Amino acid sequence: MQAWQAVIRQIEQATEENFNCQKVIAMHGGDINQVYQLQGAEKSYFVKLNRAELLVMFEVEALGLQELAQTKTLRIPETICYGINGSHAFLVLEYVALKSANSTTQRQLGKQLVQLHQTRQDYFGWHHDNFIGSHTQKNTRAGDWVTFWQNQRLQAQLQMAADNGYTGKVQQLGEQLYHYIPDFFSSYQPQASLLHGDLWSGNAASDSSGHAIIYDPACYYGDREADIAMTELFGGFGTDFYAAYNEHWALDADYKARKTLYNLYHILNHLNLFGSGYLRQAEAMMQQLISECS
Repeated sequence: MQAWQAVIRQIEQATEENFNCQKVIAMHGGDINQVYQLQGAEKSYFVKLNRAELLVMFEVEALGLQELAQTKTLRIPETICYGINGSHAFLVLEYVALKSANSTTQRQLGKQLVQLHQTRQDYFGWHHDNFIGSHTQKNTRAGDWVTFWQNQRLQAQLQMAADNGYTGKVQQLGEQLYHYIPDFFSSYQPQASLLHGDLWSGNAASDSSGHAIIYDPACYYGDREADIAMTELFGGFGTDFYAAYNEHWALDADYKARKTLYNLYHILNHLNLFGSGYLRQAEAMMQQLISECS
């Protein structure tokens, strides 16, 4: 418990309440951070840990959570504090007991995600770069979505792949696809919607009352289809979610043509995060997209 005293003091300063931590429980988390529950008699907190030099990752996650929370649409975990404790950076959030979303929660998630996506800006991007996994996600503001996606999503990942030694075919296909991207938007003009940015099934759930909750954002303003595409990438979102979303704001008829384009970004990021197991999938996705334009 002694190692946690500095974190506990910061929680007390942020909440202006005493916190008697009775137990520290290691939890299953993602591939990026260590995660813990600090359990007290009446209140608990959720804590992420990583290396001290990655404090900025937690700073921008807190900014993203606050940006989402300000919309008053979906439930978002409250940010308590963040900082450095010895060799570790930490982020403290309210602790929420999570459970799988049932059909009612899935419908609520679909409806409320529409409301989130109806939060607009007059630019694509954000006021701050953030992170997708542990990689920097560039969010320099742009007035044109195609240019934003070409340079700050596709080209950024291809450059990272080249730096990681993935040259040859993946780069050749990427260069071809870069020039074809405008073709996917010839009859579709995306609006700049507030996006979660990393909306796979592991980042959405139900709280104990059955309310939909989302977390671990990589938010920016972009095409809402990018969020919907990622919900399909790793599965976990049910038919009730898609029915409710489309009932309140139907997707464009050509959404499926762009879904692979948007999910390519995440597969390339997985290639750069986790290695060559994703190389063939990335190449196949690019070949498919190019063939649709050729």
